[in-house]
Amino acid sequence: MKTTTKNITTLLSASAIVFASSSAMAQDLAITVTNLTQGLHFTPVITAAHASDNHIFMVGTAATPELQAMAEGGDISGLSSMLSNADANVNENPTSGLLAPGMSTSYTLTNDATNTHLSMTTMVLPSNDGFVGLDSWKIPTEAGTYTIMLNAYDAGTEANNEVVNGGGAPGVLGIPAAPGGDAGSNGTGVTDTESNTMIHIHRGNLGDDMSDGGQSDLNNSIHRWLNPVAKLTVTIQ
Repeated sequence: MKTTTKNITTLLSASAIVFASSSAMAQDLAITVTNLTQGLHFTPVITAAHASDNHIFMVGTAATPELQAMAEGGDISGLSSMLSNADANVNENPTSGLLAPGMSTSYTLTNDATNTHLSMTTMVLPSNDGFVGLDSWKIPTEAGTYTIMLNAYDAGTEANNEVVNGGGAPGVLGIPAAPGGDAGSNGTGVTDTESNTMIHIHRGNLGDDMSDGGQSDLNNSIHRWLNPVAKLTVTIQ
């Protein structure tokens, strides 16, 4: 899994995206992502600088296949390719793996002057299709350090059954893993349908207190969350 930066026209249609490349003077952004949760891991982070009218996701719209692959299985390769092909400035997977609860990762993103907006995303584990997201934040022109608190979103592509079964491929119901090794087993499933199939604020995991059986494989004292779930710090020289 990896991380990338780019200009994204509306990722609402999973196909063609046209981005303007730029040969203007580059700008370095020093970025830190902090996992604010007590028991959730983040999959490889992807960050991109892009034009103002482009998005990697938009609340209230259907997820693209590329976003779905990231939100359900942590696979950022589709977003990375999409961004690279669109000439975006991208940083991929700065942690070289998972970002554990309470931990931070810092990296530099070099972007063209015409790439005026910043987006970032990463999957929340364990969850069915939950992800942390920053959608098209305008990069300040004034030097300084800026802090953005980030929410967790539901991609709307999979029912939140909260069953850890090694799933993660698009269209395969289930949670890939609970990296903390603190999930239960043999849950019957919280639900197998969702009424909202658009990208929206995630309700959070429900969980239960049964290590074997019950509805959920997730622990209600470890895997639940309230927003915000992450902090993004951007320093502009």
